[in-house]
Formats: sequence, structure tokens, C-alpha cells
Amino acid sequence: MSANDTTVDNEPRQRLLPRLRQLRAGEFLIRNSMVGVMLIAVVVFTVAAPRFSSAQNLQSILIAAAPFALIAMGQTLVILTAGIDLSVGSVIALSAMVSAWYAVNNPENIWFGFLLGVLVGLVVGAVNGTLVAVFKIAPFVATLSTLTAASGLAYAVGKGAPIQGIPAVYGELANSRFLGLPLPVWLMIIGLIVVGVVLQKLSFGTRIYAVGGNPDAAQIAGINVTRVRFQVYAISGLLAGISGVLLSSRVVNAAPSLGAGYELDAIAAVVIGGASLFGGRGSIWGTAIGLLLIQTLNNGLDIMLIPSYWQDVIKGLLIAAAVGIDVAVTRRMNR
Repeated sequence: MSANDTTVDNEPRQRLLPRLRQLRAGEFLIRNSMVGVMLIAVVVFTVAAPRFSSAQNLQSILIAAAPFALIAMGQTLVILTAGIDLSVGSVIALSAMVSAWYAVNNPENIWFGFLLGVLVGLVVGAVNGTLVAVFKIAPFVATLSTLTAASGLAYAVGKGAPIQGIPAVYGELANSRFLGLPLPVWLMIIGLIVVGVVLQKLSFGTRIYAVGGNPDAAQIAGINVTRVRFQVYAISGLLAGISGVLLSSRVVNAAPSLGAGYELDAIAAVVIGGASLFGGRGSIWGTAIGLLLIQTLNNGLDIMLIPSYWQDVIKGLLIAAAVGIDVAVTRRMNR
């Protein structure tokens, strides 16, 4: 091949490179648009309500975010496999009720009650994983059924009422502090780091992305798709169980309605954070940003005395915008 031929072959490539850079720049801006929304929200709340930016209020945002962060982590893993877990809110309630019930009846061994609550979450997650991965039931239907069953069991544990007479020592778990921060905040930080490392550095993370991106290709590549799907649902249930125990410990109370609607905020955080509901695309760091955005909005709108129904409208619009961005990015990548 002559030098002239090489020049001719390189010309189309040179013309395409600027276009490729533009596409990547456009995709980057679209994907990170929610970060811009979050920064705008922070500026607006800081100007409108100066106490929003106080250290005490920022810590309140982190404390409120911690239980959601745990279930959002599990939800991220599930959504990356193109699934969804609607049961986490009821798992929170059931885990909290079981843990508190045991603490009331065995005040000398409260820590086993905490462990029991976490195990309940793991069991429900394993049931979800079995229904979805083994029996091939659609994730929406499978987790909707466990949502209903777990909610009923939560009411059954308390015979239709909240658990009464919980020992005060029950609150030490979630209200203890280390280096000035409550334990749930540390669990959130450590959990985000661990899940981030798993997704980016370990083979398990690679298998999750592969199953969500193309399960048939993953199966051909030797990945046990059934096992991966079972594992992510079990982990989601486990994290929801921990969240339920922490929530009940923080307020030293357990009610069958605890956790109601939490699954929607967790799913919203994952979607707003850039994860695709079609699976195979997303990150735990995006989920963290989505989570902080939702908690910042909740906190800021509460300070500004915005009614809760308008808060729901704003969050709904954000979710719609995030899904629209996902669709736009997917189409852009498929061109």
C-alpha cells in the first residue's frame, strides 16, 4: 500500500473523529445533567432558606439518606440485571417488626433480635431470587407478590398494631456515633464503597453487567445467569433487612407501615442516577447522586414548607426526566 493510499484511508477516520468526540461529549453532558439539577437545587435552597446549608441540617440529610442508601444499593444491583425489586418497603417493615418483637420478649439478648431481622430480609430476598431466577417469573410480578405477603406478615407479627414496650437500649444501634457521625451514616459510606468496588473491580460485578446487557450472550460466555440473578435479589433483601433494623432502632419503634413507599424512592434514586431500566448500564456512584438529590429536595422543600403532594409532583417529574434521558442515550448509542 502506498503512502497516498494510507492518506486516503485516514481521511474518513479524521472526519469521523470530531463527530465521535461530539457524540461522547453530548452523552457525557446528558448523563450528568442530574448533577447540574442537584447543584441548582442546592443553590436555590441555600438562597431561599439560609439554615438549609447549616452543618446540622446537612448532617440531617445524610442521616435521612442512610436507610434509603442501603435499599438503593440493592436496587442498583437488581436493576443492572434488568430486574426490579418492589418488595423492599415491606421487607423493611417485616424485619423491623420481627426484630422489635424479639427485643420485647428477650430484652437480655437484643442483638440476636437485630440479627433475626436481617435474616428475615435475606430470606425474603432469597424467595424473590428463586421466583425470578429459577421459576422465571417476571420480576415485577414476583416482587409484587412478596411485597403483599411480607406486608401481611408484618401486620401478623404485631397482630395489626405497632410493637409496644421496646427497651430503650434497642435504640443504641442506630443512635450511636463514631467520629461525630451516626452509625447508619458510616454504614452508608462503607456500603457505597464496597458495592462500588464490587461493580468496578470484581468479576461478580462484571457478571452483573453482562447478565443485564445480554443474558443470552452471558450464558454462552459461561456465566451462570440464574445464579447471578438469585444473588442480586438475595443481596437486595439482605440490605432491606438491615435498613429495617436501623430504622426501627433509630426511632425505637416498629410499625407494620414502616417502609411504605420506600421502594419508590430507591428506584427513583437509581434511575435518576443514570441506571438503565433495561439493564446493563449504571453505577453505584450515580445512585448515590440520585439519592442525595432526592433527600436534598425532600429536606429543602420541607424547610420551605412546600406541601408533600407538590413534593411528589416534583419527584415524579424528575423520574420522568431521568427515564427520558435514558431513552435518549440508548437511542444515541444505537445509531
